[in-house]
Amino acid sequence: MMRSFYIRLSALFLLLMIGLTLVVGWQSLNAALEFVDESEQKLNQNLAQVMAVDFQPFLVDSIDHAMIREKIELLIGINPRIDIYLLGSTGMIKALFIESGQEPVQRVLDVEPMNRMMAGESLPILADDPLEIGGMKPFSVAPLEIMGEKGCYLYIVLGSERYDSIAAMVRDSYIMRTLARSLGIVALIGALLGLLLFAFITRRLRNMNQVVADFAKGEYGNRVEKTSSDEFGQLATTFNQMADTIEANIEKLQQNDQLRRELIANVSHDLRGPLASIQGYLETILMKKDEVDKEQLIQYVETGLANTQKLNKLVSELFELSKLDAKQVQLQAEKFSVSDLVQDVAAQFKPEAEAAQVRLELDLTEDAPMVYGDIALVERAISNLIDNAIRYTPAGGEVRIIPTINGDGVGVTVADTGVGIAPDHLPRIFDRFFRADESRAADYGGAGLGLAIAKKIVELHNSTLLVDSIVNQGTTFSFTLPFRKAALVN
Repeated sequence: MMRSFYIRLSALFLLLMIGLTLVVGWQSLNAALEFVDESEQKLNQNLAQVMAVDFQPFLVDSIDHAMIREKIELLIGINPRIDIYLLGSTGMIKALFIESGQEPVQRVLDVEPMNRMMAGESLPILADDPLEIGGMKPFSVAPLEIMGEKGCYLYIVLGSERYDSIAAMVRDSYIMRTLARSLGIVALIGALLGLLLFAFITRRLRNMNQVVADFAKGEYGNRVEKTSSDEFGQLATTFNQMADTIEANIEKLQQNDQLRRELIANVSHDLRGPLASIQGYLETILMKKDEVDKEQLIQYVETGLANTQKLNKLVSELFELSKLDAKQVQLQAEKFSVSDLVQDVAAQFKPEAEAAQVRLELDLTEDAPMVYGDIALVERAISNLIDNAIRYTPAGGEVRIIPTINGDGVGVTVADTGVGIAPDHLPRIFDRFFRADESRAADYGGAGLGLAIAKKIVELHNSTLLVDSIVNQGTTFSFTLPFRKAALVN
């Protein structure tokens, strides 16, 4: 049971309430006793001064005990609860007049409290009771001269033996009993309210704990209800944000797992075709080695070589994409002209475009400023975009390369008048091995890795590869290269 946070918190609170009640009760009792001392002392503050005037004539040559006692009997009506002491300047008792007839257990008293009272310090001030070791009582004091010794004291202990009975009366008084009952009621009500409050607080914690436990069991849709803006509300918000992040990551992992499965299937498919073709031609050559003429042999070898080159390109692209994914490619940033680079790449694709009966046009901007980037990687990205545009543009169509100047740098746009991309396929065109139209894959060729590689390269340059497409009208890809080298830092 003590493992429960509510039980432990409640037990601690109850202990604190009990302790606080005892402390307040003790302080109240002491305050009441101190009030008695203060009242007694203030009422009799001048008692010693009055007696000192009457006693002084009987202390000139000797201490006249009889006359002093006679005076005391005359004055006893002023305060019958007193013990009178004549003290020397050091506090030693020279004479005493005690109603009970007891002998003092202390013969030398501390005069420091007496001097403080005569100096006018605030009351109450307690001093030694000669009849009790360690006892402290309210008193009245006045200076006088005893047999020529100045600086002596007339020291009167107020209350005497009846002081303790008065204090006991205070302890047992109606006021103290009422105070004790009041403290008990306050403590009880406070304890009940505290327990109810802790039950409310810990209920919220229990609800949070249940949601967290369900979340740990795989119920990722559960969230903590936010009912306030305090620390619990902030905790609920933080947990919900964390849960959203975890759920999103799980979904992303599931998507990545699905992509991985598709990747394996696509790689297997793209490898199986060329390998089967190569294997088939090699087996044909072995089986008909005596029947195959030179022209057929060359045809078989050329077909096998073409498939080998296709496999080599696929493996190279996979290796390149894996390095880009793992961020193992470091930019070799340098300053170069986009116009010059575009002209060089276009010249490389001129024969391919002519073979496909596609016009390859350049819209060059004069005096285009220089940009920063890895020229080899940028060339690869532009090449992939041009290659993709030529392959998906029918004969008689056009591919246009347009460098443009904007506020951040120089943009590169590759636009075609090809078959276009359906809107529901646009979000996936940068996925590995994705082909918008599988029925045309054999005709257009390619493994579906070119756009994925181009996107990674553009992102490596702290830019974004944008795409806009209309079915049967064409597709436009664009990205921007920065003027400043510092813009390449992510």
